[in-house]
Amino acid sequence: MSSTMPTRSSAPRWGVALVTGASSGIGEAFARRLAAEGSDLVVVARDVARLEALAKDLIANHGVGIEVMDADLSAPVSRAAVEKRLLDPGRPIDLLVNNAGFGTNGPFVDLPIAREEQEVQVNVLALMRLTSAALGPMTERGSGAVLNVASIAGLYPAPGSATYCATKAFVCSFGDSLFEELRGTGVSITTSLPGFTRTEFQARSDWNDQSRVPSAAWLTAESVAEQSLAGLRAGKARVVPSLGYKLLVGATAPLPPTSRRWLLGRGILGRDRGARR
Repeated sequence: MSSTMPTRSSAPRWGVALVTGASSGIGEAFARRLAAEGSDLVVVARDVARLEALAKDLIANHGVGIEVMDADLSAPVSRAAVEKRLLDPGRPIDLLVNNAGFGTNGPFVDLPIAREEQEVQVNVLALMRLTSAALGPMTERGSGAVLNVASIAGLYPAPGSATYCATKAFVCSFGDSLFEELRGTGVSITTSLPGFTRTEFQARSDWNDQSRVPSAAWLTAESVAEQSLAGLRAGKARVVPSLGYKLLVGATAPLPPTSRRWLLGRGILGRDRGARR
């Protein structure tokens, strides 16, 4: 881990933010936006070379402090190191952005179960443990925030993405429960549910055929980060970036689970792995 933390006279909205999955995609967009707003950062990912390059760029352009943590959140030892950083009383974290995650594609019966288990470790267990580590010090201070990145896939059962959708459903329910638990503590939690977003996510999840997704359905990582942080500032429990996806969620919400499952199974709501970030 490397660190550079300068002192500034004017405090940003969040003094220090820890962002997981910060080496690319939505996580990188969060890091860049927060740095532009003046927040110091702890950036976490497996690709330390990318993190170091990002840190160098953000320090040069925004004069913020950066700590780089090389961590595989599917590994208990790496997770523990990030938890320890969140618990450090001498270097408090004001904002935790749980963005790290990945997906898999294909019939569940054909997928290697070890990879599915790893998906649960990163998308669910790491997010839960890091949230726990962050909330202890935050509630003691009476200030702080957590932003968990889920997906609108968490609202729909998508054939071919069973584990991914289930992990994101956990994130949605988990966040809603904590939102109510944290009322009156001075600490807030927001869950972001982006739809299709142009990142490296698709290639990493072996989702190669994206031809059935209209070009207008794709979001940018920058817009997801911007709208998610705006929702967090507004104290919202959930944020669905973009008007189009808000309308989709609103239109399908009244449908019973059996109807949504039937529609997704027949491709009417986008069977090509459902809505994915």
